[in-house]
Amino acid sequence: MEKNKKKIMKGIILAGGTATRLFPLTATTSKQLLPVYDRQMIFYPLNTLIKAGIKEILIIVAPENSGQFLNLIGSIFEKIGVHIEFMVQTSPRGLADAFIVAEDFIDRDDVVMILGDNIFEDGLSEAIKGFEKGGLIFAKDVPDPERSGVVEFDDENRVVSIEEKPQNPKSSYAVVGAYVFDYRVIEFAKSLKPSARGEIEIVDIQLKYLEINELKVEKIEGEWLDAGTFDSLLDASNLVKEKKLYKNFDKTIEKAILNYNQKLKEIAKRKII
Repeated sequence: MEKNKKKIMKGIILAGGTATRLFPLTATTSKQLLPVYDRQMIFYPLNTLIKAGIKEILIIVAPENSGQFLNLIGSIFEKIGVHIEFMVQTSPRGLADAFIVAEDFIDRDDVVMILGDNIFEDGLSEAIKGFEKGGLIFAKDVPDPERSGVVEFDDENRVVSIEEKPQNPKSSYAVVGAYVFDYRVIEFAKSLKPSARGEIEIVDIQLKYLEINELKVEKIEGEWLDAGTFDSLLDASNLVKEKKLYKNFDKTIEKAILNYNQKLKEIAKRKII
């Protein structure tokens, strides 16, 4: 980063993987391009980032679906002030690996990484905009915390521990799929050793920041869905419809979708002619 260059917040969306739990739907397209009510899933993490004022976004995709992402959102945001880049990841090594492959994109700026299949009722904008340094994660009180990373708090609501999918959770607060870190996350990720399943784990990044007393946890109240199964994908569409979350999209998103629709109409018109 150039000397004296002002630090900004950048965004990363993870939209790769094979999504075997949603097969055969994902045999022909990416999970993040499946519909959630009235638009593709990818627009929800995009909305989370854009509402937080983020204008530079990297979407990490699998090679077999890269063309579909480019066709949908490759250029429709550029004219309205949001720059989107794509990176093809052929061999994912865990969530923390995204910070290594995105090193040049992050540079020495802060970064929000959001999982492309996570949908939030609450906006995370204020917490992201208020970020200063270290690490920030979000936690939700859930009935089945053992399915996720679990945060333990002390009596003063400070983070005591974080465990990945523990058999005996120390609290009911699950870590959701949105993470905010300063640029040091790159070196922390590089220092990690693979876990028993051969991946470098996002929880180990969180623990690095916890060790230096620079990890904050924001509790969220609204619905949180990981739309990675048939049931949760259906639940996500129902939630969007019932709570009218489709009305909560940033005007930039709406304008981009309108532009894309206009582009398709022009293409169709040229074919007719």
